[in-house]
Amino acid sequence: MTDAEIEAGLQLSRDYDVATACIKPYSIAQAKRILAGSSVKICAVIGFPHGNSATKIKVIEAQEAVAEGSHEIDMVVNVGKVLGEDWEYVSTEISAVNYVVKQGGATLKVIFENDYLSDKEIINLCKICTELGVAFVKTSTGYGFVKDSASGMYSYKGALFPHLKLMREQCGKEVQIKAAGGVRTLDDLIKVKALGVTRIGATATVSMLEEAKKRGIGDEEVEVEVKWSEGESEGAAAF
Repeated sequence: MTDAEIEAGLQLSRDYDVATACIKPYSIAQAKRILAGSSVKICAVIGFPHGNSATKIKVIEAQEAVAEGSHEIDMVVNVGKVLGEDWEYVSTEISAVNYVVKQGGATLKVIFENDYLSDKEIINLCKICTELGVAFVKTSTGYGFVKDSASGMYSYKGALFPHLKLMREQCGKEVQIKAAGGVRTLDDLIKVKALGVTRIGATATVSMLEEAKKRGIGDEEVEVEVKWSEGESEGAAAF
């Protein structure tokens, strides 16, 4: 993304008063300027998008981002270590980053990249993050493309209802869930909220929030019923 594109996204975040604007670390100064005086917080990504950086580099990235003014940090786990079940490495890395983020007064979100993972691996990550007192767990980066062995084509799913339900069940109550990728409509948003998700990462922010206004969803809390397809979890979401 160019600086102009980042500025446009930051201005959109300010106009719609979203929770955070998620940016690259070098854009923190730009974000501080554009978001000054608003309630929108700055979220910088580290080890992004593949999570392959050495732990000490992720720690330095996190420290620098928080020192420069990032309120939240999104870190990507080392996916290879997760798939190899090196849980000591995974836990130690998350712990190190979580420590410096908390020390700086910021909040950590740990990105799992669920497209690559089995339910067993997602469950283990949920348990680790709960034990370490991580504030948020997050489904995806938006770049977790998986190559089909037959066609050679790449596909990406992002936040799936079964995974979100699993994450909510396996994480402690104090750990919040962020759905990222695949949440493209207001009905999608309502459904994931009904599953216990408290934060959404989406590029369709404008269309979803404008649709919410049309349906009478605003500052006053309302209960919204939605239709669930076969295989989805039933429920209602309060806004």
